[in-house]
Formats: sequence, C-alpha cells, structure tokens
Amino acid sequence: MLERLNQALDHLERHLDQPVDVAELARIACTSEHHFRRLFSALAGMPLSEYVRRRRLTVAGAEVLAGELSLLDVAVRWGYGSNEAFARAFRAVHGVGPGEARRTGAVLRSQPRMSFRLVVEGSSSMEYRIVEKDAFRLVGRKARVPLVHEGMNPAIVAFVKGIDRETVGRIEALSDQEPRGIVNVSDDLAGDRAEGTELDYWHGVVTGADAPEDLDSLPVAAGSWAVFQTSGAFPQAVQYLWRDVFTQWFPSNPYESRPGPEISQVRVSADGTQADAELWIPVRRV
Repeated sequence: MLERLNQALDHLERHLDQPVDVAELARIACTSEHHFRRLFSALAGMPLSEYVRRRRLTVAGAEVLAGELSLLDVAVRWGYGSNEAFARAFRAVHGVGPGEARRTGAVLRSQPRMSFRLVVEGSSSMEYRIVEKDAFRLVGRKARVPLVHEGMNPAIVAFVKGIDRETVGRIEALSDQEPRGIVNVSDDLAGDRAEGTELDYWHGVVTGADAPEDLDSLPVAAGSWAVFQTSGAFPQAVQYLWRDVFTQWFPSNPYESRPGPEISQVRVSADGTQADAELWIPVRRV
C-alpha cells in the first residue's frame, strides 16, 4: 500500500502544474477516491488539497526568485488568474508577497516532496472485528459543526448540552442493535478533513425503528464495519484511535474505507478525564 501511495505522489509531482486528477491518483494507489483522500490526510497530517497548494507555491517561490519569468507568467502557470490572487496565496505560505520576495531575496518557506515509509513503532497490536450489518437508521438530533482534530469540540459540547434529558431518554429507548445506547456520529464531511471543515454530528442511536417526527433520521445502507476499542484519556484516546486506524490498520489490512457515517460510542468516567470507546468505521474488502 505505501509503495502504491508513493507512486501516486510521484505522478502528482510530475503533473503538479495541472489540475489534480484524484481519480487517477486513486487508480495508481489501487484504491477508491474516498479512501485515497482519507488515507492521505491521516498519513500526511494535512488534506491533499493543502499539500498540493503548498507544493505548487514552493516551486512558484523558486521561480519568483529565479527572475526568468514575469510574476504574471508564474501566477498563470500555477493556476492563478491574476497577480492579486497569486500574491494573496503566496503571502499566506511564504509570509511575503512575490514582488517583495523578488526585490529583496527574502527567505521563503518550502514544502518538501512527501513520501511515505514504514516505521516500526513498538510491538503492540490493534484488536478489531468485522461486523456485517443490515440496513438501519440513525435516529436522534444532528447539528452542522466544524471539525476539531484535537481536544474538545466546543460546538459539539454546546449542542449536546442543549438536548434536554427527556429527549435523550426517548432517543435512547429506540436503540435495538449494536452499537447499543447513545452513539456519536460524524457524517457528510465536506472537503478533505481540514481543521474547521464542516460535518454533520449526530447524538443518537442505531435502530431498526421508524423515527418520531420531531427527531432527525438518517437511513444507512447494509455493509461491513470495522470495529475498534480503546481506553484512555478523554478525548485524546478517541481521536488517537481514529488516527491509528488510518495510519496503521488500513495500510496493513485488505480493507478500505467506504462512504458512510463514522460511529463512536464513548463511556466517560465520572470526573471526565478517562473514557472507554468503541469506533465503527464503514469498510469494504479490497
């Protein structure tokens, strides 16, 4: 898997001044576009779109300093329709505008070419199980919130606190299958999982029952789910489990992620510092 990912990155580098063809990158990596984006983001620590932007502006920076092309020619080559748009993007990465950089020989920032390699980290294993589930519904309350990679998500905390106990009790009573009880669900994530990207957050249950009219409902198709468990500091243990699934488990197993909601069930200690968690990721065998 890592070798195929590196082949995809080599292809990207050879066509860096052209529109990104994610379908072709995924084909080279022998995976779906959905999984390619997810895996790249987890391994690289940034979305594919952000990496491409940084690499383009790194090469553009070298061309600005070389002085062989006009600033407009450099801008157009790297996909910017005007000097103004190029200058804004250039300054966001390098801290100075292209004109200033050319005049003063300013120090610029570089995004190195990325490649992935296997690093052996200890001898611990990841325990998982594959569950085949029939179609079901998510029923509960949902809200559109920004993605937060580490630490508590203030928008989610405020949303959950705003659900009254009577409603939570009615939702929980609808639970009739695994994972049982109240679950936390992320779905319909826009873009490449960058910090601040919006997603649908659900506070609800997995059920075969119809939803009451005053509750939100999402039909989920039948399919396979990879289920993982962890215990540790809250909320870091849950966030690190998701990271480890994509950086360690997927590259080592014949599965890829498929579109669908990611479900977690978290039991937090009385003092709010520790948690036991179970993570359900929709997968398919490859």
